[in-house]
Amino acid sequence: MSIIIKFFLAPDRDAAAAVVEGGPDGVFESLTYGNFDAEEALIEWESIFTGRSFEELVAADEPEVVADPGDGEGPVILAASRVLQDALAAADEHRLVEVSQLWVQERAADGEVFDLETATEVLSGLADLARAIGEQEESLYCWMA
Repeated sequence: MSIIIKFFLAPDRDAAAAVVEGGPDGVFESLTYGNFDAEEALIEWESIFTGRSFEELVAADEPEVVADPGDGEGPVILAASRVLQDALAAADEHRLVEVSQLWVQERAADGEVFDLETATEVLSGLADLARAIGEQEESLYCWMA
């Protein structure tokens, strides 16, 4: 798997969708990661934080697809749910490590090896972004290519 993932904040879905072709670099501050399925991860993280099942979140169309001009064959932008954003913003370091451990275990159950330190780094970075939303009323988005 070779996927580039960039999480970023944007003021609204139109602004986020506008960067689908080239990504958020140079337009929005972003965090860059790679080599995991971010769409699945967004669902798994919300499931772990909230206790809602993976299936329930999929049925609720989480995460929302903001832009997918290639119909799954190119870059895509997803919106993290407000529930996930709030959970990330409220999470302290202990909770982020706990969620990271559970996520690593879920990935291991599917045969993927994920380093706990890397998982915690990803979730801590996202928590920092979610906390930055504050009064700006931005939202957390994910660009994948």
